[in-house]
Amino acid sequence: MTTSAQRLELARSLAELVRQMARETILPRYLRAVREHKADGSVLTEADLASQAALVERLPQLIPAPVLGEEMTAEEQGRVWQAGMDGLWVIDPIDGTTNFANGIPFFGVAVAYLVNHKTQLGVVYNPVTDEAFYAGRGAGAWLNDVSLPLRSPTTRLKDAVAGVDFKRISHHLGDELAVRPPYYSQRNFGSSALEWCYVAAGRLDVYIHGGQMLWDYAAGRLILEEAGGCYSTLGGTPLTAGPAIKRSVIAAASPALFDQWRVWLNTHS
Repeated sequence: MTTSAQRLELARSLAELVRQMARETILPRYLRAVREHKADGSVLTEADLASQAALVERLPQLIPAPVLGEEMTAEEQGRVWQAGMDGLWVIDPIDGTTNFANGIPFFGVAVAYLVNHKTQLGVVYNPVTDEAFYAGRGAGAWLNDVSLPLRSPTTRLKDAVAGVDFKRISHHLGDELAVRPPYYSQRNFGSSALEWCYVAAGRLDVYIHGGQMLWDYAAGRLILEEAGGCYSTLGGTPLTAGPAIKRSVIAAASPALFDQWRVWLNTHS
């Protein structure tokens, strides 16, 4: 992947691979899913496992590299992470499994390709709406071949629509956001990967989440970056971590809006 044009072509090929996999593996199971629970209490369905197995088989055919999936054991994830410096697939086979299991049409497949643990390709696909968000580093961000963002974000925080996950931020900050919000309105949809893409598209202006894993943000951070947005952890550090580390996230659709959002959060955290 030496040029932006090559990365864009690979991103489009990856989006089509994910689209075909989801149509074959996920959609036939939609509205039929039997919900189970993992040891950490999160939801798991047979479709998650089938999607992951299909991606583990197909992704190395596009770029030969190991695959790190959410539904692997922690030991497997750690081993693949260490082996994948020169190239690594990171996947969330269904991001928003609770939505999927409950028949709520807001969930997605998230796939990222990393080199030296830096995202080079990213795809997030919602099979119900047939929306494929994708990006290649230096090649822009796209939704079904339409360049992102779809609309210009607001210039003022007080006019912003925010994506806020209240349950994973501190009680104090949650109270501040609920009682004295600096934005116009807030939403929470239940799929971190798609929420990143909504900021990139301009559907959300700012975003905060108190704890995401690598597979939640690996694709979305590149899509947002290539669409002109900004992000960091709540503490202002870069959003880089291994597979077993939860990281807070703040993001905005433009640098100017990000600065306003960060200042308010620093003041009220």
